[in-house]
Amino acid sequence: MKYFILPKSILLLLTVMVFFSCQDELTTTYTYRTMLPVYLEMSDIRARVISTEPAKPLDNPGKIYIYKDYLFINEPTKGIHILNNSNPSNPTNLSFIPIAGNIDMAVNGDILYADNYVDLLAFDISNINDIKLVKRVEDVFTHMYRHDTGEVITFKDTVITSDNPMWHREGTWFMDASMSFSSNFSAASKSYGVGGSMARFTLSSGHLYAVDESTLRVFNVENADDPNFVKPIDLGWGIETIFPFEDKLFIGSNVGMHIYDASTPSSPTRMSVYEHVQACDPVVVNSEYAFVTLRNGNACWNGVNELQVINIKDPYRPYMMEQYPMQNPHGLGLAGDFLFIAEGSYGLKSFNVSDVLAIDQNQLEFLTDQKSVDLIPGPKSLIVIGPDGVCQFDYSKPSQLKKLSCIQVSNPVNVY
Repeated sequence: MKYFILPKSILLLLTVMVFFSCQDELTTTYTYRTMLPVYLEMSDIRARVISTEPAKPLDNPGKIYIYKDYLFINEPTKGIHILNNSNPSNPTNLSFIPIAGNIDMAVNGDILYADNYVDLLAFDISNINDIKLVKRVEDVFTHMYRHDTGEVITFKDTVITSDNPMWHREGTWFMDASMSFSSNFSAASKSYGVGGSMARFTLSSGHLYAVDESTLRVFNVENADDPNFVKPIDLGWGIETIFPFEDKLFIGSNVGMHIYDASTPSSPTRMSVYEHVQACDPVVVNSEYAFVTLRNGNACWNGVNELQVINIKDPYRPYMMEQYPMQNPHGLGLAGDFLFIAEGSYGLKSFNVSDVLAIDQNQLEFLTDQKSVDLIPGPKSLIVIGPDGVCQFDYSKPSQLKKLSCIQVSNPVNVY
């Protein structure tokens, strides 16, 4: 079967060059870095043998995920880096799994799930030095594709020069790269790993849930090494993230937060939708409140920059308790009464949220030199990913975050 993938990723303005002619006329040239399509056959992609490669430097990291003493870092559309993180002060880069078209990942009982364009792959990672592909579930992410061209698209990093500042909006739909990014460690089963707040894959009650722009896809993973696709559930357009808590799924969209009852794991049902202005929207929750960051940016039209606190004591009737202005909030994570917010290029913040009506009076830390997109408050460290790399902090004192280590990237990009 052949597919056509709609473009989803990066389009960043790098430089603007202004030249003056001898007549003092002004000409403006815009130089963009973008991803241009390279056409491939899905049958060729499936025919490739996927084998673990030696460790590689981080180039343009996307998602982060922790499982046991390992840190997984996705390289969007290319694959997954695996690091030994038993000592957060000195993480060791172990290997790289090349997976074309990979955006998301999750780990269940030593089985790593990852998307490979239209397919879901399952890898046995019980021996981290001998990772094996154990199952491929074909044609489950076809919502992202068109069938009329008979081809699948990968992308090549390319610089484009144009005299039209709106060039990147014509003819092609692009998503904000940072959205290719649930932090609920204490609530997670011991057999599950934990991802960041911008995750589109999550695990709960023996099931894998994957969201795209409009659909929730349900997989039975009670037998971890034998995932089976159950069904798709239509959510409406603009879906961005998913976060599990107890027997519920909290799904962020660019117009609101969906709450789904997953007490019957194979068939989640909608409880309610809390609506807000159109803005990028990751969410984390505890037993009483949902914390939602809204921001403007590349794909967040008419957005605002703020933190909203939503009362979810009655999940059928969520309502906003309070809203707090922020600068450009991206991902976020909860650890007890402490909330950590990635403020994009502005830095990293921590708050005491024991009193949700006074969060603005309880900011604890603001690291202005730590560009951040998403984070995970893990069992050993606060793991923060940003355009410059992945850093870890001792957060035993949230008011005094202590940097433990940083892994720099070879290809830093701007944050939007």
